[in-house]
Amino acid sequence: MPVKQDGGALRGGAPRVVWFSSESDPRVVSARSVAADLLKEQTPAHLVWNPCSGEIVQLVPMTRAGGLMEGSVGHEGRVCAQVLVVGHARDPFTGTLLNRLDTIMKWLDAWGVTRRWPAGPPLPSPQSYHSRRARRDWARGGHFGASQVPGLHRPDPGGIDIRRVTGPDTPVTALPRQRPIPSQQPARPVPALPLTDATLTDATLADAPDPADAEPTYANGGRLTVLPRTAAPVGPTVASVAYSLGTDSPLDDPVDAPTSHRLSAPLATTAPPPTPTPAPPVPEPASMRS
Repeated sequence: MPVKQDGGALRGGAPRVVWFSSESDPRVVSARSVAADLLKEQTPAHLVWNPCSGEIVQLVPMTRAGGLMEGSVGHEGRVCAQVLVVGHARDPFTGTLLNRLDTIMKWLDAWGVTRRWPAGPPLPSPQSYHSRRARRDWARGGHFGASQVPGLHRPDPGGIDIRRVTGPDTPVTALPRQRPIPSQQPARPVPALPLTDATLTDATLADAPDPADAEPTYANGGRLTVLPRTAAPVGPTVASVAYSLGTDSPLDDPVDAPTSHRLSAPLATTAPPPTPTPAPPVPEPASMRS
């Protein structure tokens, strides 16, 4: 039963096939009757198949696009077959006899359609209205239900048993995404920092002051400077006076400081306590002299 107008030319890509359901009783309605309705509506499929009687009707050549899918998605793929099965989405066609299914599968194999379901098994109706419809799965090619095609909002073909269609070795889960292979190159070494002033040796490290023998003092505009305890001056230092006056750097001599930072009075120093003078001896009384 040839069609007068098909869906147009194909644009290339991975070969695939989409399974539909006609929402009619296969025990009452023939494949030829359903095909005639498609011709009147100008939405032809490639094949119309009645799984109970085994009747198969081809409407569109495999090298052309079908008319059941709207938009450009029906033109994607070197082969994009549309198989309309006489049946209901709520009653999956894989529960019937599946007469002449092997003929259809051999025909699809000859056109390079891989026996796999990249999106996994189609969901049952009405849950199939909320299928993912991922473009990534669609680009891999293979077998799809109409509820798994990007851009379509159909529930068919329902929760079919995909192993009865493509064989008992068909995986029942979606194909996992390929992970990138980790690089086998060794890790890049971290370059050592160059020593510009001097080269550290065991002798220089031994002469370095121990951080435990150091005490903090504030200088250089409030920045913390650590000085060795043995070199710490006694009493107030010029650096601490400069910090208390708000200068940016320690002063070598308060006299060299700006006028606003000069000291108005000399620093008070603590004098050492006086040395006690021994008392003069007390003379003895005359009566006690011999």
